[in-house]
Amino acid sequence: MRKEADMPIATPKQYEAMLDAAQKGSYAYPAINITSLSTINGALKAFADQKSDGIIQVSTGGGQFASGLAQNDMVLGAIVLAEACHRLAEKYDVLIALHTDHCQPGKVDSFLRPLIAETARRRKNGQENLFQSHMLDASELPLDENLALSKDLLKECAAQEIILEIEAGVVGGEEDGVDNHDTPAEKLYTTPEDMVTVCEELKGIGRYMFAATFGNVHGSYKPGHVKLRPEILKEGQEAVMAKYGKEAEFDLVFHGGSGTPMEQLRETLDYGVVKMNIDTDTQYAFTRPVVDHIMKNYDGVLKIDGEIGNKKAYDPRAYIKKGEAGVAARLAQACDDLESTGKTICGKV
Repeated sequence: MRKEADMPIATPKQYEAMLDAAQKGSYAYPAINITSLSTINGALKAFADQKSDGIIQVSTGGGQFASGLAQNDMVLGAIVLAEACHRLAEKYDVLIALHTDHCQPGKVDSFLRPLIAETARRRKNGQENLFQSHMLDASELPLDENLALSKDLLKECAAQEIILEIEAGVVGGEEDGVDNHDTPAEKLYTTPEDMVTVCEELKGIGRYMFAATFGNVHGSYKPGHVKLRPEILKEGQEAVMAKYGKEAEFDLVFHGGSGTPMEQLRETLDYGVVKMNIDTDTQYAFTRPVVDHIMKNYDGVLKIDGEIGNKKAYDPRAYIKKGEAGVAARLAQACDDLESTGKTICGKV
């Protein structure tokens, strides 16, 4: 294996150090969903420009997309994207952790376990982990069933030095084909009692992150639509630490953060949020400049009335690179918002 100092994709120890640094410093890492080489490159550029470590993640739908129309294989696509990240990240001087996003119980055997097995295979060959963390989203299950499955997977992940992200409570809205718009309001808020139960059930098995819900919703909405209650995170952390001490403090994850008012975003950092997912906003940041290019070069992009168009305008590289730049700009803003800018620990651990 190469020396840890030469690994832009974080080793397990470096990833733990990243999370520890964020927890201690009251900042969080943007975790951007990627689907292509262009979105990977935009993400890497943003993290490097901001001198911020970061998290790049793949969803089941992102994996299917990346594998191509002929394959539609979420595991294959996730592996291809992760392998590309490993190679491309070598050119940058920030630490990057690779993560998989929401995986529901019905996809554990067809998505999560094959990816854990791929990391196990790599480790036997002297290679680093393919992904550094995975997310199990078993929030559709009763809490006891959720935690039973979480425990099983946490044991499997811990054996490969993989961090598991779990969720209790439901993030509203819709993402990647999972629609929670009709979820009862009370399900959108994790209780302190639930947080204590999570701690008790998972304590000592392996390192994990916890996506506790506090009214957060996937998607993009006008101001005032989403009723966030960040104090729920504070109350839950206090309940856990009162019973089990400071060392029991959760590494929390903020889902559905698009459009969150800055004061509430920053408030969550004080309550232990170390990772915030960003997908909807970066999707728009990619698409907006592409549309701008198409509309401004309409006669060149299309062959209208028998004309030949303009190859420089309809060459996909002409507009996809603008989408990449849009992703980089929006993610750079996220680093600033989450106060991870300038805090890379690359070369220090």
